[in-house]
Amino acid sequence: MSEAQLVHIVDDEESIRKSASFLLRTSGFETRTYPSGVAFLGEAKRAEPGCVLLDIRMPEMDGLEVQRELNARGVTMPVIVLTGHGDIGIAVQAMKAGAVDFLEKPFEKDHLLEAIATAFGRLAHDQDSDQAQRDAEVRIGVLSPREQDVLRGLVRGHPNKTIAYDLGISPRTVEVHRANLMGKLKARSLSEALRIAFAAGLAA
Repeated sequence: MSEAQLVHIVDDEESIRKSASFLLRTSGFETRTYPSGVAFLGEAKRAEPGCVLLDIRMPEMDGLEVQRELNARGVTMPVIVLTGHGDIGIAVQAMKAGAVDFLEKPFEKDHLLEAIATAFGRLAHDQDSDQAQRDAEVRIGVLSPREQDVLRGLVRGHPNKTIAYDLGISPRTVEVHRANLMGKLKARSLSEALRIAFAAGLAA
């Protein structure tokens, strides 16, 4: 790799900015850090292309607002959102708006690097989106109707109990269907399953 790939880190917590920047720099990336969404938006249009590590909960503008503004300005850098525990519904909103992935704090190095690789893969292969949709539709097609129902509930950001209530089944049955669909999709995380669902148009 002749030129290091650039990651823009947007988080109001200095400790997160420092630790993520150190982790990425020691893994061969360049980083730029910003203490707020407003600060990043001030630079975004003329910033060097790369991917964006964007915290959801920030003062002034939260991550969803920053993401919407990036979309409105035509800034196409792929976004990975950082969430606290219990922010899955918000993370789903971010992914519907185009985020590549989400990571729950505190995140592990391997998960971060995997998400960054996915983001740069999207940056390099946007033209392959039609094929990605076809592949995702094939993978969704192997799910049973009930497993697809559970996946739609996850796409809406609902917890297992809500999905169980909506479908008239027990939370334990939802857990079984959820485990089965993750296995059939070969998805190692909820965000990976959601990416497949969105690519297949299941969110519509």
